[in-house]
Amino acid sequence: MSYEQFAYLYDELMQDAPYDEWVRFVKEKLNQYHVGGNNLLDLACGTGELSVRFAKEGFSVTGVDLSADMLAVAQAKAQAEGLQIPFFEQDMARLEGHEEFDIIGIFCDSLNYLQSNEDVIHTFTSAYNHLKDGGLFFFDVHSLYKISHVFTNQSFTLADEHLSYIWNSFAGDSPNSVEHELSFFILDEQTGKYDRFDELHFQRTYPVQQYSDWLAQAGFELLEVSADFENKEPKEKSERIFFIATKKPSF
Repeated sequence: MSYEQFAYLYDELMQDAPYDEWVRFVKEKLNQYHVGGNNLLDLACGTGELSVRFAKEGFSVTGVDLSADMLAVAQAKAQAEGLQIPFFEQDMARLEGHEEFDIIGIFCDSLNYLQSNEDVIHTFTSAYNHLKDGGLFFFDVHSLYKISHVFTNQSFTLADEHLSYIWNSFAGDSPNSVEHELSFFILDEQTGKYDRFDELHFQRTYPVQQYSDWLAQAGFELLEVSADFENKEPKEKSERIFFIATKKPSF
């Protein structure tokens, strides 16, 4: 999917996202599982906020995203920080032309934007094929509870002077999916009028066991499943589920 105009609003809307928590979480787990390399592939990297943060922490980062608009923002952001981060416009389910990495991450529930079982399976296979033996694969997803109780049939609004939005969420046609209808109103400072932009976003999630089965099918060994940055097993009302898997060394 293309984020179009949304790409240029994303960072402002996500300014309270726990990016530092993701960086802390990854560094903690790399130490825990004794992964020495720092070559990191940031899949569905979006505007590169995490790519930049990881690079500033000393990681050798490559970013991949399907949206050219998102990547344009990411590249400008990296250059502004004086960082050399290669970004590629690719589908994470169909990676090609890359080396193997020590760490691969799909952060910020980006996996939930894949619309079919097959896309998730292909993404796991792509990640497996691009991960070094003993490397770690991280991803986080919305829980079934969040999709059905936090998002579905809910409305969210923001009313600031220069940016406002109306965000309505409805149950999607697929099981455990949601469609987000977003209307943005952005102040044109030259005319004093507001421009309107509309976006439709789709997200879908699956039970923890389904993700676990697909990881095993791709060849991964699942190391742990936790929720909400707490290093604890998911509970009934957990909202964000974290998976860590490894590529077992081949002999």
